[in-house]
Order: sequence, then C-alpha cells, then structure tokens
Amino acid sequence: MPEIAEVARVVHFLRKSLVGKTLAAVKAQDDANVFGKVGTTGAEVQKALAGKKVVDAGSQGKYFWLIMSSPPHPVFHFGMTGWFYIRGEKTVHYRPKNSDEVEEWPPKYWKLMVETDEQPKVEAAYADSRRFGRIRLVDCAGEDIRKTTPLKENGPDPVIDKDILTAEWLEKKLRSKHVPVKALLLDQANISGIGNWVGDEVLYNARLHPEQYSDTFSSDQIKQLHKSLLYICQTAVDLLADSSKFPDDWLFNHRWGKGKKDAPTTLPNGAKITHLTVGGRTSCVVPSVQKKTGAVAGDLKKEEKEELEAEEGTEVSEESKGAKGKGPASRKRKTVAKSEPGPDQQENAPLLATNRPKKPKPNPKTKANIQGTKKEVKEEVNESQDAEVLQNGTGGKSKSVSSAQNTEKTEGGHTKPESQVRRRSGRLPK
Repeated sequence: MPEIAEVARVVHFLRKSLVGKTLAAVKAQDDANVFGKVGTTGAEVQKALAGKKVVDAGSQGKYFWLIMSSPPHPVFHFGMTGWFYIRGEKTVHYRPKNSDEVEEWPPKYWKLMVETDEQPKVEAAYADSRRFGRIRLVDCAGEDIRKTTPLKENGPDPVIDKDILTAEWLEKKLRSKHVPVKALLLDQANISGIGNWVGDEVLYNARLHPEQYSDTFSSDQIKQLHKSLLYICQTAVDLLADSSKFPDDWLFNHRWGKGKKDAPTTLPNGAKITHLTVGGRTSCVVPSVQKKTGAVAGDLKKEEKEELEAEEGTEVSEESKGAKGKGPASRKRKTVAKSEPGPDQQENAPLLATNRPKKPKPNPKTKANIQGTKKEVKEEVNESQDAEVLQNGTGGKSKSVSSAQNTEKTEGGHTKPESQVRRRSGRLPK
C-alpha cells in the first residue's frame, strides 16, 4: 500500500505537470467501489473537473488532493494498489520499465483520466486494479480541505504537522492506549501516513519491539521513537520514496526476502531478520536490536506455551479469570483442564472430560446374540404358559387366569388375543 513517501512522490509530479493548467478533457469510469463507496459517481467527478484549472495539490498522510479553481475538489486515496500515472513521467519507481518498452496508455485498470488544454498537452490517469482506492468530491474552500471528512478524522502528519506531533504529544498518546506500538502507529486516527514498511523502519531505527504495549515504554524510549519517526518520514519524503537512494543501514533494503527462495534472512552485519504479525500486518523485526523491555502482545509464543506446560495443575490466576474472549487466559484454562493428576492425586482426582473412562463400543455380533437370546426366552415363556392352559382345560377360573396371562400389550397400549399369542409361539390349540 502506498504510504506517506509514495503519496509525496505523486503530489510532486502532480504539481510539476498539472498545477496551473486547465483540464480540457476528463473521463471517469462508473466504478461503484472507487467512486460509489464515498458518495459520488464517475459522471459527477467528470462534470465537476471538466473545464476547471488546477490551482494546487496537497497531501496529508495517505490522502492527497487537487485544489481546483472552484469547488468541489477531488480527494484521492490509493488503497492497496492505486497509483497516479502521468504520461511520459516515471512516477512508478519500484518496478521501473525498460527504456525501450512502449508505455501502455491509458494504463490498465484506469478509473479517471484527465487531459490539459495547454501545450505541451499533459495526460494523467488514476488506476487501481483491486479497487480499494477512493476518489471523492469535497465542497469547500481549498484551504479548508483538511478540515473536512475524512481528513479531519486523521491524526497529524509527521512531515507537515511537526508543531503538533511533538515528543510530549507522542508520549501522551502512547500512554493513553494499551495496544502494541506497531498497531498504534498504523492507526491513521493517531498519526497520518504510516504504513507497514514505514512503521517497521521507524521501530527498527528506534530499537523498539513492535509487539510491546504502547504504555510500557520509558520516557527516553518515547523520545527516541519521536526522533526516529520524524527522521524516517522526512527522509523518505525528501527522496520521493526512491528506495535506491535510501540509506544503506535502513531495514527497507533487506526486508523483502520472506517466502522467497535463496533470499537473505540476515542483515549485512549478520543480525537475523524475522517476521511476525502485528496489527494484522506482517512485521519485519531484528530481535537482536529490537529487544522486548515490557509487556508484549500477540498470540501465545513458544516460550509461553512451555511456561504453561511447566505450570500444569496450578490454579488459574486472577488476571486470567478476568480476561475475556479466546485469548491467553482461555488457553490457560484449557491447559489446566487437560493436565493429568500426579500419582498422589489420581485416587481422589475428579473424572474430568479428559480422564473419564470411555464407554466401550458394543460388538455387533454380541449385540445380535443378546437379541437372539431375548427372543428365545420370550418363546420359552410363551410355551410354558400354553402348556399351563392345556393342563387346566377350558373351564372356570383356570381358563380366565391363563387367558389373562397370555394376553400381550402392543406398543399402542392395546392387547393381543390369546390365539395370536399361541400362534406366535408355534403351538395352536387343538
């Protein structure tokens, strides 16, 4: 995702190529994501820009805009894969094209194209393959763009708002939250413009671990974080995000090896580079430099699991009892529940779900034998009852007793006649 430095690069080229010129032709795609999700349409943007003069261009963090001769003004965000192309200019630097390669125009996945009236004619286009980028219109004076949504909801910019983003301001911000410091830096509501690679570079320069909670750092550590934050952002912006000009000791030059065959996993000095997930993003860390000095967030690590195994059978701590959700506390309960009692505890150990004896599954052959035996017993009983009826004859009390004994209830509560009972036993009355 383009971050503060990449956005500064685009604004540089917009000022160089478009500012002071009139947009003679404007074309916009009818994209329900890029335009529609911010309350406008391609047709409305096209109508708002056509025939107007570009007075200036500006940015705050990951947002940038064009100030037109009259409102409304377009405000842009690149999302994950957005970019602004200017025909004949090398606005893209990560993947430079061969000098003899013919430039594709309009660029693939274009959403907005403009063409100037003045000569030499300038053609520019906003493109976005994944359509996470946004183009919106703000109806206000040009100098008030930063006071409108969404810019007013974003934090200060480390380059243009240094009078706000002081060391004291940063310390107050960090101590007011209990989140991993990397996640705090990525949150645009706190500070504008910091993305994944800038956040990693700042923390590496400040020698801070990205998972450590923001409110656990000392004042000296926060002062160093503030110094690193301003240095990294200002340097990257001044160099227009041209990574070939970044200082040799920057992590950026060595961080892109994850998942690639034969890619380096160490810095030139031998320090190991590792990757972990913080704030939903893959973070590049040098453990020998970025050491943990306080409480660390994240999932259970290997050492934490080993610690839990060593504490098998212990009571859940008060902190764990008060924890919510499926975090480390719930895992502790699960570990304790699964622990087996020692030899001196087995006699009085409760039958937990993990140590209760399992009920054996019935053998199909044995089940069939049991059912057959039950049938034979019923037949023998019926035969003995029939024999008693024949001995007593058909008269008087004996007959009524034998009839009552040889009646059988059905599933519905009704009784079967004596003759049916005898017929089932295989012996009919003579």
